[in-house]
Amino acid sequence: MNFNSLQYFLFLPLVLIIYYILRPKYRNVFLLLASYYFYTRWNVEYAALIFISTVSTYICSLLIYKYTERKKPFLVVNMALNLGILFVFKYLNFSLQTAGRLLGHDFALFDILLPAGISFYTFQSVGYTIDVYRGQKPTKNFVDYALFVSFFPQLVAGPIERSAKLLPQFAAVRKLSLDKFHGGLLLILWGLFKKMVIADRVAVVVNFVYAENRTNGYLYIAAAVLFCIQIYCDFSAYTDIARGSARMLGIELMENFRAPFFADSVKEFWRRWHISLSTWFKDYLYFTLGGSRRGKLRTYINLLIVFGISGLWHGAALTFVVWGLLNGLYQIIEDLIHKKIRILSNIVTFALTAIAFVFFRAPSVHTAFHALGTMARNTSISGVLEGQSLINAQITLKYVYVLLAAAAVLAAADILKPRIKKIPFFVKYVFYFLLTMSIIIFGYYGTAYDAADFIYFRF
Repeated sequence: MNFNSLQYFLFLPLVLIIYYILRPKYRNVFLLLASYYFYTRWNVEYAALIFISTVSTYICSLLIYKYTERKKPFLVVNMALNLGILFVFKYLNFSLQTAGRLLGHDFALFDILLPAGISFYTFQSVGYTIDVYRGQKPTKNFVDYALFVSFFPQLVAGPIERSAKLLPQFAAVRKLSLDKFHGGLLLILWGLFKKMVIADRVAVVVNFVYAENRTNGYLYIAAAVLFCIQIYCDFSAYTDIARGSARMLGIELMENFRAPFFADSVKEFWRRWHISLSTWFKDYLYFTLGGSRRGKLRTYINLLIVFGISGLWHGAALTFVVWGLLNGLYQIIEDLIHKKIRILSNIVTFALTAIAFVFFRAPSVHTAFHALGTMARNTSISGVLEGQSLINAQITLKYVYVLLAAAAVLAAADILKPRIKKIPFFVKYVFYFLLTMSIIIFGYYGTAYDAADFIYFRF
């Protein structure tokens, strides 16, 4: 079930009505059942993987807390089980293909479908176990913990929440709040606007350019810039709808994006982009490796390890690994030069990020290098106007005007976000209306539209 589908907009109101009719002590049980139903709309069998992850981390965490002096084996077993499942379903075929290329032998691959959201709920479960290992008291309420792992608004694509924030909210009595309902509705509408009016519209151009090897650099430059907009709007839209849905249920999820493309350095960009994953890697991997406490060289190695694994987390392909390593390398270079001269600014940071995202979007490393090489060598306007015109992708002046207007609204919203709470009540309702009309009139339903096509569903 997808956030931008008719199914979801029948499902969510029904859940809200039943949820607030029920007595508080039954609400978490209902939400748990609703969350599993939500997930089974993709694949019934793979819901068992969520249940296995939930049971194993719940039991191991209790054992870790009980047997403090002999707790390490329980952590190791739990990590091996959960990360092992993630490896089999996401990385086994990639590993066999990589080994085959290195050894010159073709290994038989397995017919495995990647379970939706497996990277997200696995990391959330593992993070909880590590927190307990470090001294946090585990919950004894299995329903609350199972809901923590499977809560439907953030189950498939995050944000990756921490138990210390979410479990107390599940344990508390939640009452219907009109302020939270209005705030949640605004987030949902804003998310749909970013997804359907901007991201899906931009995807038409990006998909057209990457459909085959182009020979004009301007097309790849346009695609690189537009993909940054596409992935930001697509992923942050999912987060907004998730946060809005949870808020209507009285649950606050963490903010996952803070105007990342206004960052003036790559390091700052990663403090604003996919914050839940960035902080997860910082707390559970970077600091475990020693962080910045063991000298410059070790710090730089740790950065490359973290960003290399972060890239691999996004997908079982070398393109994602290169993308991650580039972001780590950018930060090393930034650290080496920042005391001498401050060369990174908003524009340079955006350019570096766009170059790295070429590897994220390209279907192969070869295609990514072809795109970057074409940008550098062949930037002829005539090539755009003649055989490779974007008119072939049904790009009209109306399309461009809508995209520019939507992008301006997006930029203004990111700038004004800290002041939104001060906006008068009446103005908010006008904004609700305008967003709804924009989605209905300008929402993209063309040949490239796919209600299932949230980019981070693949991870």
